[in-house]
Amino acid sequence: MKSTLLRQVARASATPVRAPTFTAATRVPFSQTEKTATHPPHARNFSNGAVLKEKAPKDDADHNKHDQYSTSGKPGAFKHEGQHSRTDNRIKVEYPEEDNLPASKPVQGRGGFHFKRTLASFSLEGRVGVVTGGARGLGLVMSQALVVSGADVAIVDLNKDEAARQAEGLMKHFREENPGAENIPKVTAHYADVSSPESVNAAIAEIVADHGKIDNLVTSAGFTENFDAIQYPFDRMQKLWGVNVNGTYLFAIGVAKHLMERKAPGSVVFIGSMSGSIVNVPQPQAPYNAAKAAVRHLASSLAVEWAHAGIRVNCISPGYMLTALTKKILDDNPELANKWTSLIPQGKMGRPEDLMGAVTFLCSDASGYVTGADLRVDGGYTVT
Repeated sequence: MKSTLLRQVARASATPVRAPTFTAATRVPFSQTEKTATHPPHARNFSNGAVLKEKAPKDDADHNKHDQYSTSGKPGAFKHEGQHSRTDNRIKVEYPEEDNLPASKPVQGRGGFHFKRTLASFSLEGRVGVVTGGARGLGLVMSQALVVSGADVAIVDLNKDEAARQAEGLMKHFREENPGAENIPKVTAHYADVSSPESVNAAIAEIVADHGKIDNLVTSAGFTENFDAIQYPFDRMQKLWGVNVNGTYLFAIGVAKHLMERKAPGSVVFIGSMSGSIVNVPQPQAPYNAAKAAVRHLASSLAVEWAHAGIRVNCISPGYMLTALTKKILDDNPELANKWTSLIPQGKMGRPEDLMGAVTFLCSDASGYVTGADLRVDGGYTVT
């Protein structure tokens, strides 16, 4: 055994060692490798990631015309460049003064007894809901949604007379559609300048005195204006921010404080806008877009901060809604209707009643595990 091992070692030591056959690669342009095969077939060319040059098309003129659509083309080579994705500073819409705002009406045919089965968790019976900006437009219809779903409602508005008229109208409408009903929802009207802490606190105290508690809050008070950013008067921008952002924040913390003092759960629904996620065209409205982006993220932030107390905070972001005020704007700017609907996958603007289900869901126990969400009701606008 030992002698055999010695013979194998001797044979191995007598075998000459072959030098490595590695051949250093020389960089050969790709165009040359196509034309020649003079380099050895076994030698591989190594690349450091250089982009390979494509063959030039036979018709260079036909090929180059497509370059005009790229960044190598001359800016403004075509009239259509960016025309569907830019703002137009010629469009200017100033929010009307309170006396000039068009009145709204409750939605007809909503609120009567029905026999279609649905989850009991969608009911708001025994709850008290507060809706800011509830005397008109989206706020009025969402107030009606809460009433239809069984809640008592406090309508808060800068125009208390209009709020009182709408509160009476909602109760009358409920009686007409529910003849013989024993429990008629209580709907009250309250004044508040939502941008003022003192006014907000006074309104919340008045609502608690009238209803005994608050369970739900819907912050619908807000407005938009269309100005080129450079030309937008700063005082008007401050007013817009004060109503849309400060007003949302002030009412939210006021109601949350009330709920925490009661050690009661609750649901807060901010009314944002798809404008908080995209840039609307062609109308310029940079401050409004920023304000609604703030509202959307405020909902997420407060959802986390108040989760321990059982207070859910969510946001609804509507798309273009055909309110009475929107109709007035379209009367003055008829070209906007075609522009807007051309950018909506469903091809139509929404109606205020399209928000009734969304707000009821987020206020009810049906959304008990939903908080910090942004529910976009926009016909698909923000997903394209």
